[in-house]
Amino acid sequence: MRQTRSMSLQVRPATEFDDVAAVVGPRNPASNVCFCLNYRLGSTEARKLREPDRSAKVRELCRQDPPPGVIAYQGDQPVGWAALHPRRDTSFARSRLIPHVDDLDVWSLWCFRVRPGHRGQGVMHALLDGAVSYARERGAPAIEGYPVDNGGDAVNLTMAYVGTRALFESAGFAKAADTGSVLDGFPRVLMRLDLSA
Repeated sequence: MRQTRSMSLQVRPATEFDDVAAVVGPRNPASNVCFCLNYRLGSTEARKLREPDRSAKVRELCRQDPPPGVIAYQGDQPVGWAALHPRRDTSFARSRLIPHVDDLDVWSLWCFRVRPGHRGQGVMHALLDGAVSYARERGAPAIEGYPVDNGGDAVNLTMAYVGTRALFESAGFAKAADTGSVLDGFPRVLMRLDLSA
């Protein structure tokens, strides 16, 4: 358990399926969306998964080492999610739009979700700090994210899941490359933080 910028928030590995489902599970249990599987498995495989197989896959990922991400808690309540995993085991390993900067075995951080009622309270900052701490503890040489470079302009809430360049810069990340990906009309950039120091 690690304390974050907000002393009331703690970020822990996403090992509890019910907590992951509370933050990123679909509202309609029969839906084949969300659960943050597209980049983890690849969009084709993720789209094919239907309930109950979809939930079973997420339960399996929560039992794996490392788990599929981190969860922010306010007390015992899960309030936020960040998808985090070694890039080699994600669809980013094969992406034609998100470049490889080098051959380091980096970890990717690609999705944030904050539950309604908890937005604007620093949860995304806490998630980013917690994800960096967890990747460092696990020996990752670097961590990278793929946020939009929105220049301070408003980003549609449904597309804000990747974060913004400013969010990553506030945590010490630096731009390492442009990407071929665009969300909500904004280019995505590859932000990198060296964890070896």
